[in-house]
Amino acid sequence: MRGKSTAETRQLALTLLVAGTFFMENLDGTILATAAPRMATDLGVNSAAISVAITSYLLTLAVLIPLSGWLTERFGARLIFPAAIAVFTVASVLCALSNSLPELVIMRVLQGIGGAMMVPVGRLVVLRATEKKDLIRAIAWLTWPALAAPVIAPLAGGFITSYASWHWIFLINVPLGVVAFVAALRLVPHEDRKSPERLDWLGLVLTCGGIGALIYLGSELSGAGPSVVVVIVSAVVGFGLSGLAINHLLRAKHPLLDLRALRVQTFRVTHAGGSLFRLSITAVPFLLPLLFQDALGWSPVQSGALVLFVFVGNLAIKPLTTPMLVRFGFRTVLIASSFAAAASIALVATIGGSTSLVLIAALLLFSGVARSVGFTAYNTIAFADIKPEAMTEANTLASTIQQVAAGFGVAVGAVALSAGQAIYGSQAGLAPYRFAFVALAVLTLGATAEAWFISKDAADNLRPARVPRTRPSTGR
Repeated sequence: MRGKSTAETRQLALTLLVAGTFFMENLDGTILATAAPRMATDLGVNSAAISVAITSYLLTLAVLIPLSGWLTERFGARLIFPAAIAVFTVASVLCALSNSLPELVIMRVLQGIGGAMMVPVGRLVVLRATEKKDLIRAIAWLTWPALAAPVIAPLAGGFITSYASWHWIFLINVPLGVVAFVAALRLVPHEDRKSPERLDWLGLVLTCGGIGALIYLGSELSGAGPSVVVVIVSAVVGFGLSGLAINHLLRAKHPLLDLRALRVQTFRVTHAGGSLFRLSITAVPFLLPLLFQDALGWSPVQSGALVLFVFVGNLAIKPLTTPMLVRFGFRTVLIASSFAAAASIALVATIGGSTSLVLIAALLLFSGVARSVGFTAYNTIAFADIKPEAMTEANTLASTIQQVAAGFGVAVGAVALSAGQAIYGSQAGLAPYRFAFVALAVLTLGATAEAWFISKDAADNLRPARVPRTRPSTGR
């Protein structure tokens, strides 16, 4: 019993370590938006130019994730995971020391290299060390960084830039990175190294090129006054290379990304309807600060504090997420959570200057509950029917698709807002924001529609077996 308790404690510690690294990676992807004006002044550029530092980070994450699976097989997670933490931490220091925008962009690319290895490899370590019966709980712990970081970022960025210096946005990673590095050396288990096939260089070039161009297209569309030529070229290159990549990956004997996991219904659902869910849910924390600051005239700290109620909802429902999945099943929970998320986004469109702060806080709390349950369900069901020997390939594919979806989340929100401004006019007050939130709500309903067709017994192998109730013996 003592040995089992020690093993469980070590497993929980490993899961929390990986969750912490996920949080650092996700936070750095969004926190710069609030600090952009102050950073622009110090670096001698306009605020819009700082978006390049955000784009370069997200683009690097997306294009290098497919390589993480091969590196893990070749060198082992025990080497790659701590090394990724070290690269991410050192790059954070170099970002803080940057004196110009080009320097910052280069260091952000280096930071993205560390993050691209850190996130999928860390999750793979947990997946390999977790039994199927404990997978729901492990994924629940790994889900909270993706939920918390985009919500905390506006408040954290507002406080840091208001009361300190933007440099601390990067320097706060240093103590966290040091602790994570030491913990990784102690907690990541030893594994037998494998001899993977030769790296699929053609698949790497096509996949990275296609994803990179599509992410750049998203960043261009989310900016002010996008260039028509750049949009067209990015779209043609992105979709063209992505199509060639898919064709190559389906035909290659040893592809960079193994698409066979998409034949598994539970995995496919996560990355079809689940991507729609992830797109809209990621866009909401981006649009809320803009609504509160630009349309309602609140300060960055005020708006960030209110958005924090979304995170409160995330945490409040977390202890009940696993019992809900066990009691009602994945199909029911996915339908309910995605519909509730769509409803909460639609209700945000009704917020106005006279809306009670208590009512707004309650609505954002409800939104946080829906997104937390949905994220946990989607992330857990993804690996329900994946065999252990296929876990590395499936994890790499999942990480790539999810990062692309998250990368497009902000762009989708920005495009929806721009469309609203084009329809109602840039000086139309709340109307463009209402249009954007309604559009996101409709997008989220796509996830609800797909969840409706999932098998009722999907992922039942993750639910504890129920002991049938029997009547007490009467002695006859």
